[in-house]
Amino acid sequence: MKAIFRGLSVSMIALVAAGCTTPNPTPLDKPGDVPPAFTAPVVDKQAPIWPEANWWMNFRSDELPALMQTAQKENLDLSAAAARVLQAEAQDGVAFSNLLPTINLQGNANRQRTSSGSTSTNGLGGVSRTFNSFGAGVAASYSADFWGLYRDKLYQARENLRAARYAESVVGLTVASSVAQQYFTVLATRERIVIARQNIDAAKRILTVVQAKVTNGVSSNLDLAQEQSLVATQEARLPGLIEQEREARYALAILLGRSPEGFDVNAQNLNGIMSPSVQAGMPSELLLRRPDVAQAEANLFAAHANVDAARAAFFPVVNLTAGRSYSSSFADTLFSPSSMAWSIGASLVQTIFDGGRLKAQDDLALAQQREQIATYRKTVFTALSNVESALGQVSANNDQLVALTEEVRASTEAFRISELQYREGTIDILSLLQAQQSLFNAQDTLVQTKLARLDSNVSLYIALGGGWSQAQSDKDYKYQLDWWPL
Repeated sequence: MKAIFRGLSVSMIALVAAGCTTPNPTPLDKPGDVPPAFTAPVVDKQAPIWPEANWWMNFRSDELPALMQTAQKENLDLSAAAARVLQAEAQDGVAFSNLLPTINLQGNANRQRTSSGSTSTNGLGGVSRTFNSFGAGVAASYSADFWGLYRDKLYQARENLRAARYAESVVGLTVASSVAQQYFTVLATRERIVIARQNIDAAKRILTVVQAKVTNGVSSNLDLAQEQSLVATQEARLPGLIEQEREARYALAILLGRSPEGFDVNAQNLNGIMSPSVQAGMPSELLLRRPDVAQAEANLFAAHANVDAARAAFFPVVNLTAGRSYSSSFADTLFSPSSMAWSIGASLVQTIFDGGRLKAQDDLALAQQREQIATYRKTVFTALSNVESALGQVSANNDQLVALTEEVRASTEAFRISELQYREGTIDILSLLQAQQSLFNAQDTLVQTKLARLDSNVSLYIALGGGWSQAQSDKDYKYQLDWWPL
């Protein structure tokens, strides 16, 4: 007999071990998946490593912090992401409840009328009887999770919840970067509008001189037509720039969760806005500082938990039931000992034939895990590429800005000299037009490059995780369903 029980115990341990959760896969398993260091050039080697959570403060803008604060509270994409976290919490609660027994309280009251037999010989009907019946009881049921099916489903729900939380952080970083870039776009476009108007004023000033020379017979109508064409060209660019500024301002309003009508910002140009520097740390550390990488990891672990659950579904289901009930024809004697009945039982269900459903579910879970492994690897490589590209863009924009600043200085001086020489008649109108066009293009390109440099700074902050940390995020997170025993 002892040998029999020992054999049953060994068999049970083997079955339970087969249903246990298996280790999560390791997708970065090839040499060179995570490089030892970033290779892109670094502009400032004395800059701090990794951004701070309030990285936008480093731009030294008076308006930007308030805009960021509003976006964090009012942005509609963030509100939707927060709602998805609540949904994931609820799903986690549903999965957890499957590990607990279900207890139901039952009660009933009935009034019945019965007949004792058929019609008697004197033609009268059978004896009828009217009576009451009362019942009450409690029933409990529990699915014993021997093979870990419900536990694996809970792990899957927990990982889905982690993924939803990290996805919310991804949305937060995206919103923050969009707010900064749209704000800078508004200011840069306003600055370009001012440059365009100044260029139009300069062209009209020269047009006055040309008209005077044509009137005096010094210049030809060709010079006049060329200058009129330049004025018209510059005036044609202005409406497009004004519309660009309006649309950028509208986009910024939407990011703040506001209607675009009546929304405005105070600053008129990029003056006073700094271009901050930040360095990247080790690529291996980046994996813990990017919420999109953490989200991909959580999705992978959720898929793996689903694989374990699909495997556990092959084993039998053991259900335990228990109940206690009372029944009586009189309410005052309902809970007397003579009215009590109880039951306890167990059942086992094992699928023998299901047309391949369980096998197909297992194959589906494995295929989904394979997809998440590929997705995780791509997310990591994309994150590394984002950092490399952002570092390169910051360096390139800084170098380009130095050259463009010198170009604007030289073009300003060339235009000033050309205008004086044209007034004195030592050069023709074509040389003056070329100088004026070169100055306008250089000024406009300089502003666009300033914007590109600021955008690349923002991109670098976001590529480095924007001050987010997986460890800190997990530490700070509190279940919003605080009542739930998790």
